[in-house]
Amino acid sequence: MTDSFFARKTILFLIAFIILAGAVYFWPNGQANLQNKYKTQEVDRGNIIQAISANGTLSPVVLVNVGTQVSGTVTRLHADFNDHIQSGQILAELDPSLFQAQVAQDQANLMSAQSSLKLAKIKEQRSRVLFDKGFVSATDIDQAKQTLEAAQAQVAMAQAQLTRNRTNLRYTIIRSPISGVVVARNVDLGQTVAASFQTPTLFQIAQDLRQMQIDTSIAEADVGAISIGQAVKFTVDAFSDQNFSGTVKQIRLNPAIQQNVVTYNVVVRVDNADGKLLPGMTAHVHININQRTDVLRIPNAALRFKPKSDEEPRASRKKQRGTMVYLLDKDQNLRPVPVKAGITDNTFTEVLGGEIKAGDKLVTRELATDKKKEGNFKLRAF
Repeated sequence: MTDSFFARKTILFLIAFIILAGAVYFWPNGQANLQNKYKTQEVDRGNIIQAISANGTLSPVVLVNVGTQVSGTVTRLHADFNDHIQSGQILAELDPSLFQAQVAQDQANLMSAQSSLKLAKIKEQRSRVLFDKGFVSATDIDQAKQTLEAAQAQVAMAQAQLTRNRTNLRYTIIRSPISGVVVARNVDLGQTVAASFQTPTLFQIAQDLRQMQIDTSIAEADVGAISIGQAVKFTVDAFSDQNFSGTVKQIRLNPAIQQNVVTYNVVVRVDNADGKLLPGMTAHVHININQRTDVLRIPNAALRFKPKSDEEPRASRKKQRGTMVYLLDKDQNLRPVPVKAGITDNTFTEVLGGEIKAGDKLVTRELATDKKKEGNFKLRAF
């Protein structure tokens, strides 16, 4: 009897303990679930800077491709990468043997044509004397004139051919057209270059690396907010902790259309007096087009939040004008509030009008789904 009574008492104690433990676990956890059903963020005051972001490539303002108009084998190189050169300085030389031989041949042809011209002049003068004495006909005079004119044409042709081949001979010596820095050298000693169809590029010379530019592509929706002389901020991967500045130099009128997306090339002038920026670097450009100071702002996540249809208040289901955000009151109920939005920096949006004030909690995300994934029951350590 005592053992049975003791056993019943033990079972009742265990049942009471389990009920008490469940109440201790589920009651505060349920309250926590109710309080943490939504993630909120307070409305505050601050600065908003609206900017256009784009990527571009740094390049010298003046970049000249130096090539050759004649074909040949490179026999000498007088410039290399990063060399500072002056206008007219020799960069490379091609083998001139064939061109020298051609010039010598043209000189011989010119001498032969000049000799024929001299003989034609003598014959023409003799024919005139004989014609005056009546020993030759007018036809003979005309023939002598034609021979003289043909000889003069042969001399002119030989002189033009000689001038052409002398010019080609000078082209075997490649000179720099500008003063600057050799950015690229695309030829080696002993290499044969062919200029049959197009001029091969041997060197690239930047006139002044202290003045550079960035070529960026701006969408047609944003290009209207950009103007000449506008300030630009940008960074490069090589100096990610440093901000560089520039100004808008040009908005080129020629659009680029790719997959029905229209963009315009905006050229940014950059001062590179310290020489840190190098040609070809990728620049991450930010152009400030609008700015507000100490304004009421709301997080953009609150503008994107939309409650479920069964949780949305009936009043908000009616057609309303303006942008809608949702406040969370003390009873954890959603209250829709229309606001008039201003500029945005993709994180916060300016509030131009509405019934919200600084310190109000706006719902940015629903956490109920995350709670369900964890399960409604789990062991709790005591």
